Amino acid sequence: MDAFSEILEHLRDPALVAKVQSYFGVERVTPSKTSPTVSQNSPIQRNGNTTAVQRRKGKNDLPSSTDEPQSPVSTFSEEDSDDDTFSSDVDAEAAGFKIKSKFWFYLFTLGTALGDELFYATFIPFWFWNVDGAVGRRMVLVWCINMYIGQGLKDLVCWPRPGYPAIRLQKKWALEYGMPSTHAMVAVSIPFSVLLYTMDRYQYSAALGIIIAFLWCSLICVSRVYLGMHSVLDIVAGLGLSITLLIPLIPLVDHLDYTLLTWRWSPIILLTVSIFLVVFYPRRGDRWTPTRGDTAMVLSVTAGVHIGSWTNFQLGIMREPSLSPPYAILWPSFEMIGLGVLRTVIGLSCILATRAWCKWASYATVCALLRLNANDIKKQCYSVHNRQKNIVELSYKFITSVLVGFNTTYLMPSVFRLLGISRPTFYTEM
Repeated sequence: MDAFSEILEHLRDPALVAKVQSYFGVERVTPSKTSPTVSQNSPIQRNGNTTAVQRRKGKNDLPSSTDEPQSPVSTFSEEDSDDDTFSSDVDAEAAGFKIKSKFWFYLFTLGTALGDELFYATFIPFWFWNVDGAVGRRMVLVWCINMYIGQGLKDLVCWPRPGYPAIRLQKKWALEYGMPSTHAMVAVSIPFSVLLYTMDRYQYSAALGIIIAFLWCSLICVSRVYLGMHSVLDIVAGLGLSITLLIPLIPLVDHLDYTLLTWRWSPIILLTVSIFLVVFYPRRGDRWTPTRGDTAMVLSVTAGVHIGSWTNFQLGIMREPSLSPPYAILWPSFEMIGLGVLRTVIGLSCILATRAWCKWASYATVCALLRLNANDIKKQCYSVHNRQKNIVELSYKFITSVLVGFNTTYLMPSVFRLLGISRPTFYTEM
């Protein structure tokens, strides 16, 4: 048992993260004395214990590199959630480190983006509009379950992200805890669910699919250690948890998908379950983190996607399959590629417009129903004890994301059909 504990401590050791960073050309240097302003305001941990947010507010309400959070209450304003990375050598050296290889830096920055909100917001609609809605629905549901469990465990385990001597190269997600890595869980759930749901559905080389999924997963996982956002143990735990979940989820979701399409009460059940999971989101302690809001968006997008698909089925737009799989892959012509680009540009533009309008309208509506001043709520700091702000924030995120998901699978495909640019479906969406 002692040997096992030693292995766990070694995998959790920030020094191991620092070794990985050093291998890929990230080195700690003496901060530049000519740029004290950049150094002082940098949210990257110089010594693993102090952050810019703490210096501005004078509170120890971010997780330390070696200890659990000490402050009983934590508050954050929106400006504390900056998601920039260091983009210049001057900024990097002022913060106390040097990037020797730009290749690895940009590669792993791209890798970590495969598990970020921007990737979800583009990849999921693109898949539904240009590839296969049946696989998309199953993939989204697997992704949602993985994310909810992973995010909930983060706020229950409450393990801080790596501190000294690891170097924090990224600001984004710094307010969240680190165990388990949900990036690692997404790195398994998305590519491997797509692989498992398409292996028997389409005629292609399974070996090629496995290689692509493995490289995708590896790139995301290594990127999180490279950027100093996770310990190796966080990554291993995320991988192990997601693989364990995938074993029962793949067949379960496959059967559940048909039920959600055909059952008349599916929209009510989907909304009820999603709201229940948001309200009773698991957490421990009094430190605010953005994980609950992010999880609310994941749940509501998933509900919206499946409600839109249910609407398609109920209106007869989606039909039972006339052919049996496996299907031959329809390789796109130049015309099909052009139409796919057109669908993506039009669709994402409408999704962005929907998100912007719904965010404003739902925020104002919720504040009006609660008799609150929307401008005052926006200026307030985030805190687990600020019940009014939490209700408003979770409500507008839920409403907006449900409509974005619904538009992705129902409204935009309907617009594409009206414009005569819809994706050809020679087989089935079920």
